[in-house]
Amino acid sequence: MSVDYLLHESGVGYAIFKVRMQADSVGQRLKEVQEQSQDLAKFGKMVELVSFAPFQGAAQALENANLVSEGIMSDYLKTVLEANMPKASKKNKTVLGVTDRGLAGSIKAGFPSLECETSETSEVCADLLRGLRLHAEKLLKQLQTGDVDRAQLGLGHAYSRAKVKFSVQKNDNHIIQAIATIDHLDKATNLFSMRVREWYGWHFPELVKIVSDNTKYAQLALLIKDKKTLTEDNLHDLAAIVDDDEAIARSIIDAAKVSMGQDISDADMENVMSFAERVVSLNKYRKSVGNYLVSKMSIVAPNLAALIGETVGARLISKAGSLTNLAKYPASTVQILGAEKALFRALKTKGNTPKFGIIYHSSFIGRAGAKNKGRISRFLANKTSIASRIDNFSETPTTKFGEALKAQVEERLNFYATGEAPTKNEQAMQAAMNAVLGDINVEDPTAGAAEDVEVADGVTAQATEQAVRKEKSKDEKKKEKKDKKRKSMGGDSDDDEADKKEKKKKRKSEGVDGDKKEKKKSRKSM
Repeated sequence: MSVDYLLHESGVGYAIFKVRMQADSVGQRLKEVQEQSQDLAKFGKMVELVSFAPFQGAAQALENANLVSEGIMSDYLKTVLEANMPKASKKNKTVLGVTDRGLAGSIKAGFPSLECETSETSEVCADLLRGLRLHAEKLLKQLQTGDVDRAQLGLGHAYSRAKVKFSVQKNDNHIIQAIATIDHLDKATNLFSMRVREWYGWHFPELVKIVSDNTKYAQLALLIKDKKTLTEDNLHDLAAIVDDDEAIARSIIDAAKVSMGQDISDADMENVMSFAERVVSLNKYRKSVGNYLVSKMSIVAPNLAALIGETVGARLISKAGSLTNLAKYPASTVQILGAEKALFRALKTKGNTPKFGIIYHSSFIGRAGAKNKGRISRFLANKTSIASRIDNFSETPTTKFGEALKAQVEERLNFYATGEAPTKNEQAMQAAMNAVLGDINVEDPTAGAAEDVEVADGVTAQATEQAVRKEKSKDEKKKEKKDKKRKSMGGDSDDDEADKKEKKKKRKSEGVDGDKKEKKKSRKSM
């Protein structure tokens, strides 16, 4: 399909070009034809400027750029097309070449007489649009050199700033990276600690049985070094590492005196100690990252952390990709988030689907009975979804809602165990809202609405109350009219029912008589 006109969207405005010359789809693939779009002298003969509508300012340019990115035709673009595009009939439609596919669909919906081609649907259109982008600054004679570049640079900064605008404090990307770092550190410290146990165990094998904690073992290895140098003077230092337990410290000293381990050279001991130092430093860093995650969760998702814990909440955010994605998930998806393999296996084999995913690591699931694990997981997923939505869309961080939701889960566990009725969700949320409003010293929930939303003139609290009263009175009047109609139709309906019963009896009697007559006729014929 040949292209009649081209729409060029740029940072300076909209331009419409009329196509004078164009190759067909076969000739477009020739090298000579493709080189024409690179030469301004040749390409200038192929297109002709019809109209150029510059933007009135940076604000209008940003508004149009946002609409184009979403595939929406702005009112300004609509007026430009109405003023410059010829009126075509249904038989002979005008073909317009557009760069963006979404914008092409919007233009086609707004102008049924236009056919839109894009670079994806037509090679000819793609080559012409490519040439326009290359020579637009010289084809638009109203512009000076550098105007297009400056406009594109400013518009690009404004558009990108609006797209990536977020609260620095509520950035959930750091939570995703922190929980991933913790997972890697846990694996690394566990592997390295086992290596330290095996390596130092050749010298002091009895220490493995006395101390089971990996971090404490590495710290003790750094303190003891050569077991022959261990004396009673080291008792307090050993007790400080093992949580001030002098009995364990005494057993370590006694075991060192009768140890069956082999002697070790200074060079070997130096390597073992350096490796133990790495393990201790990794454990310290693991604790610091854990503390950072707790503080970050208290800022980004305080209600989620208060409900389900910082670690489990961070894993849910990481699995969903962001807090916004987690807030968009329904409770049924949150419930099995992290158990995708088991879910697809169950669907493939037509077996039972999993009851829980990441939320299984919550303390609530472990405290529930075997029969109630599925029920409490559904309830917990529901509350988790609510908490994530509150955290994502609220501006002021608070843990009141998370604490209220946690209390509801506790009551639900108690209900499964004892049968005691839990508090209704409406009452719990209202109490949490009152607590939040009390913290920020707001008596009326709508008192601060004027700061965030521009309210229309004349709209006051009294006006809204009057409107609500009018609606209630209208509903009451409608109910009264319906009741009157029912009462008036009550006697007639009784008569109608009696008539219907009599008609049914007559039909039955007529049917019985007809059957008897047919039987008599059949007997006579016999």
